[in-house]
Amino acid sequence: MANEPAPPRFAAVGAGRMGRGIAIAFAYAGHRISLIDLRPRTPEAWQRLSDEAQAEITASLSGLAQLGVIDASQVERIAARVDFVNAAEALRALAAAELVFEGVPETMEAKREAFEQLNRHCSDDAILTSTTSSILVTQLAALVRRPERFLNMHWLNPAYVIPVVELSCHPGTDAGVLARTKALMEAIGKLPVVCGASPGYIVPRLQALVMNEAARMIEEGAATAEEIDKATRYGLGLRFAALGVVEFIDFGGCDILHHASREMSASLDAGRYTAPAIVGRMVEEGRLGLKTGSGFYDYAGRDTAAYRRDVLSRTLGELKHAGLWRAPADETLS
Repeated sequence: MANEPAPPRFAAVGAGRMGRGIAIAFAYAGHRISLIDLRPRTPEAWQRLSDEAQAEITASLSGLAQLGVIDASQVERIAARVDFVNAAEALRALAAAELVFEGVPETMEAKREAFEQLNRHCSDDAILTSTTSSILVTQLAALVRRPERFLNMHWLNPAYVIPVVELSCHPGTDAGVLARTKALMEAIGKLPVVCGASPGYIVPRLQALVMNEAARMIEEGAATAEEIDKATRYGLGLRFAALGVVEFIDFGGCDILHHASREMSASLDAGRYTAPAIVGRMVEEGRLGLKTGSGFYDYAGRDTAAYRRDVLSRTLGELKHAGLWRAPADETLS
């Protein structure tokens, strides 16, 4: 016992797909992490679950090796940084954890049972997060013993690949806790973004609209699935990889969005395409974006020519990566 290593500083509660992805993200960055299953199981059932989790983690890392992202010799070393912890051993792992990710099934009953154990066993200084995609942080905060040290953290799948993590705070979340959480996530190569207690966070709320509209276009016969996917990969998606959505509004002009929304609202569906009031106000105030010096962003004192070149450079980089950028023709064609 004297030579037994201290439990990891990080813990993912719930040994399902999300917990395994989070475990890989920390292990990849060099950290040990406890992957905890709080459900009492027979030894045989626990062995099956831990074997399955370990196999998935190894397979995911092996997939990265096959793509040349990591060396095959690193797979076993990274996977070994994940400690598989059953319910009987959870107390020690939770007590040592600085940052805990709750990832049990998406029901209030399951969340309540999990947080009852976290409240009992986690230290007063631990930061608790829920990876829920559907339950608001304001609802879950009531289940936590120290709500000032609690926030939701929504990971995008696969959790060990996509850099963005969405941090959703409730009014009582301590600013220092948020800053510490952001710093810890940035230290493992993640890109935390902060949003309020609103359904859908940022990414799911935006992508639900896009996906539903794509399905609707197929239903209406406006375009085939193949044509829509080609357009989104190399038109919509490529541009939004170079420019954020709001940045894109400013780059083209808020007036463009205003007029396009008016036309589609009249011809397609007012409920789906009517622009929010903020867009009309900005047009009335002359805050059209880059071309007027202010929009959703303030461009005062900014070298707009350099900014435009940077956007073009980013776009060209995406095109080259997709193999869609051609060199100019050497000869004039008839």
